[in-house]
Amino acid sequence: MMSIDSIFRATPCAVDGVLLIDKPLGCTSFDVIRKLRRVCGFKKIGHAGTLDPFATGLLVILLGKATRCFQRLMCGRKTYEGTIRLGVETSTYDREGEVVSTTSVDGLTDEAIQTTLKTFLGDQYQDPPMFSAKKINGVPLYQLARKGQTVERVPNFITIFQCELLRYAAPDAVVKVCCSKGTYIRSLAHDLGGKLGVGGHLLGLRRLQSGNFSVEQAVPLQSILDEPNVWRSHLIPYDALLTP
Repeated sequence: MMSIDSIFRATPCAVDGVLLIDKPLGCTSFDVIRKLRRVCGFKKIGHAGTLDPFATGLLVILLGKATRCFQRLMCGRKTYEGTIRLGVETSTYDREGEVVSTTSVDGLTDEAIQTTLKTFLGDQYQDPPMFSAKKINGVPLYQLARKGQTVERVPNFITIFQCELLRYAAPDAVVKVCCSKGTYIRSLAHDLGGKLGVGGHLLGLRRLQSGNFSVEQAVPLQSILDEPNVWRSHLIPYDALLTP
């Protein structure tokens, strides 16, 4: 008897619409795509906005004709909750890099952190980190960084609409950030640590919102892997995306 997995792999499924997935910790955005394609048999599939392996939360999955809406869906505001470890700077600006320096955070107050966070509000240019998927002459920056190379990057023009401290328990500050596309939260973590004079890196990240979509609408990836047909009740039809 064929397994459910085999049946789905043998019967490609042409579907048009959006699936909102709550991405778990430890897998890449492409891992999510690969698993959904294998288990559900989706024929044409992509996503709007990458999440790093250590990040969780909303991943907008595009199916069939919905892949045509990629640019429009990418342009929406993004909201994140991030945990920034202050006093420790890393090579990648996040927890996956090597520790570059450590500094005591004794005496650092909630007020100092919140005041500094406010300086990031508004329109600005932000340098993409070397350990990122942004490409220079067709080569991802992280590939160059792994070879020890540092190249000049074209800054991204971004807007940060909200940047506030939710709580601080030394050395970790939990912040909420609402921003435009192209914003690197780990760069913000690095820059925050720099402005505070103690260094810092992004310890954890959760995407709460992307455009009009919220993580509260999302289905955990494991739920679909456990019950391959459950996605049908969560599908946002392609026609709904065309409604202003």
